[in-house]
Amino acid sequence: MALKVNGLIMVAKVTEQGLWIPRSLLWGMTQVEIRRGKNRIILVPAPKADPIRKLGRKPVACGLADGSANHDHYLYGRAA
Repeated sequence: MALKVNGLIMVAKVTEQGLWIPRSLLWGMTQVEIRRGKNRIILVPAPKADPIRKLGRKPVACGLADGSANHDHYLYGRAA
C-alpha cells in the first residue's frame, strides 16, 4: 500500500485487490454507496434504513378480525 499526501489530495496505488481507503477519511460512515461517473468515482454515505419498511413486522393484537381490511375506518372513523 502506497499513500502519498499532497496538500488535500491523497494518491493511492490501485492493486489487484482494489484500493484501500483510510477509515479516517470516512467520517464515521458505516456503509457507503459507490457511484461511478465519467472520470470519477464518488463515495456517498448510504441512506439509513427507512423505518416504514419495518411496519407490520411486530403487529399488536387489538381484538379486531378485519383490522387490515378496514384500517381507515378504525383509525379515522371512515371507510377507505
